[in-house]
Amino acid sequence: MIEKNKITSLVQYDRAQNCKLVAGIDEAGRGPLFGPVTVASCIMPLDDDNIIEGINDSKKLTAKKRDKLYDEIISKAICYHVAMIDNNRIDQINILEATKEGMRECVDSLSVKPNIVLIDAVKIDCDIPTISIIKGDATSYNIACASILAKVSRDRYIDSIADGYSQYNIAQNKGYPTKEHTQAVKKYGPSPLHRKSFLKNIDKW
Repeated sequence: MIEKNKITSLVQYDRAQNCKLVAGIDEAGRGPLFGPVTVASCIMPLDDDNIIEGINDSKKLTAKKRDKLYDEIISKAICYHVAMIDNNRIDQINILEATKEGMRECVDSLSVKPNIVLIDAVKIDCDIPTISIIKGDATSYNIACASILAKVSRDRYIDSIADGYSQYNIAQNKGYPTKEHTQAVKKYGPSPLHRKSFLKNIDKW
């Protein structure tokens, strides 16, 4: 019952925008020391027949559940886009600006133009009306769907390259600053995919 009530709340929020096409945007990977920040956008149908049960903030779902929902989101989305901004760009312009760059790409690359764009926390300049929502992935159905797309896309990318970075145990930590990961960076030095700007004070950790 709790899950169904949550879905109803998320959907009602998007329907309350009184727009035919509502897009959601969210990111995954702002905190890691390694790899890209990944941003996703999507426009999901909001009619009762197409609502996907189980949608929630991606952080509150198991990896297995996210993978299943990812496939359902892709199959039902009116359109979607995933952008990855790499570690070199993050180092060049900083993580917030890299996230915004990915979000702008995600708006511009949607094959169908939405009437409104709902964004998790971040504000961007856009020629379409936007609403920045704190904890948006727990508030909006479209943002929650985008959060799953972003998280699964990034995790799958990291998994695909993890064998080449086994000394950092990237397969397990996904690039986040676990104690094991930071100790490995101190021991082996950073790889070409580490965010150098995130490692400036690593000797003090």
